[in-house]
Amino acid sequence: MDVRVDGRVALITGASRGIGEATAAQLLASGAAGVTITSRKEPNIAEAAARLNDDRVLALVARADREADADAACAATVERFGSLDILVNNAGTNPAAGNLADVDLGAVGKTWEVNQLGPLLWARSAWKHWMAAHGGSIVNVASVGGLRVGPILGAYNVSKAALIHMTYHLANEMAPGVRVNAVAPSVVRTRLAAALWDGIEEQTAKAHPLHRIGEPDDVARSIVFLASDAASWITGVVLPVDGGVTGASAARGLGG
Repeated sequence: MDVRVDGRVALITGASRGIGEATAAQLLASGAAGVTITSRKEPNIAEAAARLNDDRVLALVARADREADADAACAATVERFGSLDILVNNAGTNPAAGNLADVDLGAVGKTWEVNQLGPLLWARSAWKHWMAAHGGSIVNVASVGGLRVGPILGAYNVSKAALIHMTYHLANEMAPGVRVNAVAPSVVRTRLAAALWDGIEEQTAKAHPLHRIGEPDDVARSIVFLASDAASWITGVVLPVDGGVTGASAARGLGG
Protein backbone atom coordinates (compact mmCIF):
# COMPACT_ATOMS: atom_id res chain seq x y z
CA MET A 1 0.00 0.00 0.00
CA ASP A 2 1.38 3.37 -1.04
CA VAL A 3 0.54 5.70 1.86
CA ARG A 4 0.27 9.28 0.61
CA VAL A 5 -0.34 12.69 2.16
CA ASP A 6 -0.33 14.62 -1.10
CA GLY A 7 -1.04 18.31 -0.63
CA ARG A 8 -1.24 18.10 3.17
CA VAL A 9 0.67 20.39 5.51
CA ALA A 10 2.21 19.04 8.70
CA LEU A 11 3.79 20.43 11.85
CA ILE A 12 6.13 18.28 13.95
CA THR A 13 7.39 19.25 17.39
CA GLY A 14 10.79 18.09 18.53
CA ALA A 15 11.93 17.44 14.98
CA SER A 16 15.62 18.29 15.05
CA ARG A 17 16.66 14.62 15.10
CA GLY A 18 15.44 11.08 15.74
CA ILE A 19 11.79 10.21 15.25
CA GLY A 20 10.76 13.80 14.52
CA GLU A 21 13.26 14.32 11.73
CA ALA A 22 12.54 10.87 10.30
CA THR A 23 8.82 11.69 10.28
CA ALA A 24 9.48 14.94 8.42
CA ALA A 25 11.45 13.04 5.78
CA GLN A 26 8.72 10.41 5.43
CA LEU A 27 5.99 13.04 5.08
CA LEU A 28 7.95 14.88 2.40
CA ALA A 29 8.55 11.62 0.54
CA SER A 30 4.81 10.88 0.79
CA GLY A 31 3.82 14.11 -0.95
CA ALA A 32 3.34 16.67 1.82
CA ALA A 33 2.97 20.21 0.49
CA GLY A 34 4.79 21.61 3.51
CA VAL A 35 6.32 20.47 6.78
CA THR A 36 7.08 22.73 9.72
CA ILE A 37 9.72 21.36 12.09
CA THR A 38 10.38 22.79 15.53
CA SER A 39 13.01 22.55 18.23
CA ARG A 40 13.92 24.65 21.23
CA LYS A 41 17.48 25.24 19.95
CA GLU A 42 18.12 27.20 16.74
CA PRO A 43 21.36 25.42 15.71
CA ASN A 44 19.72 22.01 16.03
CA ILE A 45 16.66 22.85 13.95
CA ALA A 46 18.78 24.63 11.33
CA GLU A 47 20.95 21.53 10.97
CA ALA A 48 17.89 19.31 10.59
CA ALA A 49 16.50 21.61 7.90
CA ALA A 50 19.82 21.45 6.08
CA ARG A 51 19.77 17.64 6.18
CA LEU A 52 16.20 17.54 4.88
CA ASN A 53 17.25 20.01 2.16
CA ASP A 54 13.76 20.73 0.83
CA ASP A 55 12.07 24.07 0.15
CA ARG A 56 8.84 22.60 1.56
CA VAL A 57 10.38 22.73 5.06
CA LEU A 58 9.84 25.58 7.51
CA ALA A 59 12.19 25.41 10.50
CA LEU A 60 11.13 27.25 13.66
CA VAL A 61 12.52 27.65 17.15
CA ALA A 62 9.75 26.79 19.60
CA ARG A 63 9.54 25.26 23.04
CA ALA A 64 7.13 22.36 23.40
CA ASP A 65 5.76 23.60 26.72
CA ARG A 66 5.00 27.22 25.77
CA GLU A 67 1.53 28.13 24.56
CA ALA A 68 2.78 31.30 22.86
CA ASP A 69 5.32 29.29 20.86
CA ALA A 70 2.66 26.81 19.78
CA ASP A 71 0.36 29.61 18.65
CA ALA A 72 3.16 31.35 16.76
CA ALA A 73 4.26 28.14 15.02
CA CYS A 74 0.74 27.15 13.98
CA ALA A 75 0.02 30.64 12.69
CA ALA A 76 3.32 30.71 10.76
CA THR A 77 2.55 27.31 9.23
CA VAL A 78 -0.85 28.43 7.97
CA GLU A 79 0.62 31.68 6.68
CA ARG A 80 3.47 29.93 4.83
CA PHE A 81 1.65 26.89 3.44
CA GLY A 82 -2.04 27.78 3.57
CA SER A 83 -3.22 25.05 5.95
CA LEU A 84 -2.32 22.84 8.91
CA ASP A 85 -3.65 19.36 8.27
CA ILE A 86 -1.38 17.18 10.39
CA LEU A 87 0.11 17.73 13.85
CA VAL A 88 2.70 15.33 15.23
CA ASN A 89 3.35 15.83 18.95
CA ASN A 90 6.79 14.29 19.10
CA ALA A 91 8.72 16.52 21.52
CA GLY A 92 9.54 14.81 24.79
CA THR A 93 12.03 14.79 27.63
CA ASN A 94 13.17 12.49 30.42
CA PRO A 95 15.40 14.17 33.01
CA ALA A 96 13.73 12.39 35.94
CA ALA A 97 15.28 8.92 36.15
CA GLY A 98 14.65 7.23 39.47
CA ASN A 99 11.89 5.80 41.62
CA LEU A 100 8.86 8.04 42.06
CA ALA A 101 9.23 7.85 45.84
CA ASP A 102 12.48 9.81 45.85
CA VAL A 103 13.17 11.26 42.39
CA ASP A 104 13.75 15.02 42.19
CA LEU A 105 10.37 16.73 41.94
CA GLY A 106 11.72 19.56 39.82
CA ALA A 107 12.72 17.05 37.18
CA VAL A 108 9.35 15.31 37.51
CA GLY A 109 7.59 18.61 36.95
CA LYS A 110 9.63 19.35 33.82
CA THR A 111 8.96 15.88 32.44
CA TRP A 112 5.22 16.21 32.93
CA GLU A 113 5.15 19.77 31.61
CA VAL A 114 6.80 18.81 28.32
CA ASN A 115 5.31 15.32 27.84
CA GLN A 116 1.75 15.92 29.09
CA LEU A 117 0.95 19.63 28.95
CA GLY A 118 2.97 20.28 25.79
CA PRO A 119 0.93 18.06 23.45
CA LEU A 120 -2.28 19.58 24.79
CA LEU A 121 -1.02 23.10 24.10
CA TRP A 122 -0.10 22.21 20.53
CA ALA A 123 -3.33 20.29 19.90
CA ARG A 124 -5.36 23.26 21.15
CA SER A 125 -3.39 25.64 18.97
CA ALA A 126 -3.75 23.48 15.85
CA TRP A 127 -7.48 23.22 16.58
CA LYS A 128 -7.78 26.99 16.98
CA HIS A 129 -5.73 27.99 13.95
CA TRP A 130 -7.05 25.46 11.43
CA MET A 131 -8.46 22.11 12.40
CA ALA A 132 -11.69 23.16 14.12
CA ALA A 133 -12.93 24.65 10.85
CA HIS A 134 -11.19 22.41 8.32
CA GLY A 135 -10.45 19.07 9.99
CA GLY A 136 -7.15 17.26 10.28
CA SER A 137 -5.18 14.55 12.00
CA ILE A 138 -3.13 14.58 15.20
CA VAL A 139 -0.62 11.87 16.08
CA ASN A 140 0.92 11.80 19.56
CA VAL A 141 4.20 10.02 20.19
CA ALA A 142 3.67 8.12 23.44
CA SER A 143 5.63 5.07 24.65
CA VAL A 144 5.17 1.47 25.68
CA GLY A 145 6.13 2.84 29.09
CA GLY A 146 2.71 4.44 29.15
CA LEU A 147 1.09 1.03 28.73
CA ARG A 148 2.91 -0.91 31.43
CA VAL A 149 5.01 -0.49 34.56
CA GLY A 150 8.80 -0.41 34.25
CA PRO A 151 11.77 0.39 36.49
CA ILE A 152 13.50 3.76 37.00
CA LEU A 153 11.44 5.71 34.45
CA GLY A 154 8.31 6.21 36.53
CA ALA A 155 7.91 9.94 35.88
CA TYR A 156 8.37 9.46 32.15
CA ASN A 157 6.03 6.47 32.02
CA VAL A 158 3.31 8.30 33.96
CA SER A 159 3.59 11.24 31.57
CA LYS A 160 3.16 8.94 28.58
CA ALA A 161 0.22 7.16 30.22
CA ALA A 162 -1.38 10.58 30.62
CA LEU A 163 -0.66 11.35 26.96
CA ILE A 164 -2.33 8.10 25.94
CA HIS A 165 -5.45 8.93 27.97
CA MET A 166 -5.39 12.46 26.55
CA THR A 167 -5.36 10.89 23.08
CA TYR A 168 -8.60 9.08 23.88
CA HIS A 169 -10.22 12.25 25.21
CA LEU A 170 -9.16 14.44 22.29
CA ALA A 171 -10.27 11.79 19.78
CA ASN A 172 -13.72 11.91 21.34
CA GLU A 173 -13.88 15.68 21.70
CA MET A 174 -12.48 16.62 18.28
CA ALA A 175 -14.49 14.10 16.24
CA PRO A 176 -15.74 13.91 13.61
CA GLY A 177 -13.51 16.47 11.91
CA VAL A 178 -10.20 15.67 13.54
CA ARG A 179 -8.76 12.21 14.10
CA VAL A 180 -6.43 11.80 17.08
CA ASN A 181 -4.22 8.74 17.47
CA ALA A 182 -0.91 7.81 19.08
CA VAL A 183 2.05 5.54 18.55
CA ALA A 184 3.75 3.81 21.47
CA PRO A 185 7.35 2.95 20.61
CA SER A 186 9.63 0.71 22.62
CA VAL A 187 13.40 1.29 22.58
CA VAL A 188 14.37 3.23 19.46
CA ARG A 189 17.86 4.21 18.37
CA THR A 190 17.58 7.87 19.39
CA ARG A 191 19.64 10.10 21.65
CA LEU A 192 16.78 10.40 24.15
CA ALA A 193 16.74 6.62 24.58
CA ALA A 194 20.51 6.11 24.41
CA ALA A 195 20.77 4.97 28.03
CA LEU A 196 18.52 2.03 27.16
CA TRP A 197 20.58 0.73 24.24
CA ASP A 198 24.02 2.35 23.89
CA GLY A 199 26.63 -0.22 24.89
CA ILE A 200 24.02 -2.91 25.57
CA GLU A 201 22.43 -3.15 22.14
CA GLU A 202 22.51 -6.94 21.85
CA GLN A 203 20.92 -7.39 25.28
CA THR A 204 18.26 -4.77 24.53
CA ALA A 205 17.51 -6.26 21.13
CA LYS A 206 16.93 -9.70 22.64
CA ALA A 207 14.33 -8.24 24.99
CA HIS A 208 12.17 -7.62 21.92
CA PRO A 209 10.55 -10.62 20.18
CA LEU A 210 11.80 -9.34 16.80
CA HIS A 211 15.36 -9.26 18.24
CA ARG A 212 16.27 -5.73 17.23
CA ILE A 213 15.80 -2.27 18.61
CA GLY A 214 13.71 0.18 16.65
CA GLU A 215 14.91 2.72 14.14
CA PRO A 216 13.37 6.19 13.82
CA ASP A 217 11.96 5.23 10.42
CA ASP A 218 10.03 2.33 11.98
CA VAL A 219 8.05 4.81 14.05
CA ALA A 220 7.91 7.48 11.35
CA ARG A 221 6.21 5.15 8.87
CA SER A 222 3.50 4.34 11.42
CA ILE A 223 2.96 8.03 12.14
CA VAL A 224 2.54 8.82 8.44
CA PHE A 225 0.05 5.96 8.09
CA LEU A 226 -2.07 7.21 11.00
CA ALA A 227 -1.96 10.75 9.63
CA SER A 228 -2.97 9.70 6.12
CA ASP A 229 -6.32 8.88 4.53
CA ALA A 230 -5.29 5.23 4.64
CA ALA A 231 -6.32 5.48 8.31
CA SER A 232 -9.43 7.56 7.66
CA TRP A 233 -11.64 5.31 9.84
CA ILE A 234 -9.18 5.14 12.72
CA THR A 235 -9.27 7.47 15.71
CA GLY A 236 -8.62 7.08 19.42
CA VAL A 237 -6.13 4.27 18.77
CA VAL A 238 -2.73 3.75 20.37
CA LEU A 239 -0.52 1.70 18.06
CA PRO A 240 2.42 -0.10 19.71
CA VAL A 241 5.49 0.14 17.47
CA ASP A 242 7.67 -1.96 19.70
CA GLY A 243 9.15 -5.05 18.09
CA GLY A 244 6.50 -7.23 19.72
CA VAL A 245 7.05 -6.23 23.36
CA THR A 246 3.44 -5.37 24.12
CA GLY A 247 2.02 -8.46 22.47
CA ALA A 248 4.51 -10.71 24.20
CA SER A 249 3.63 -9.20 27.58
CA ALA A 250 -0.08 -9.77 26.93
CA ALA A 251 0.59 -13.37 25.97
CA ARG A 252 2.50 -13.99 29.19
CA GLY A 253 -0.37 -12.49 31.15
CA LEU A 254 -2.68 -15.04 29.54
CA GLY A 255 -0.30 -17.86 30.30
CA GLY A 256 1.19 -17.89 26.80
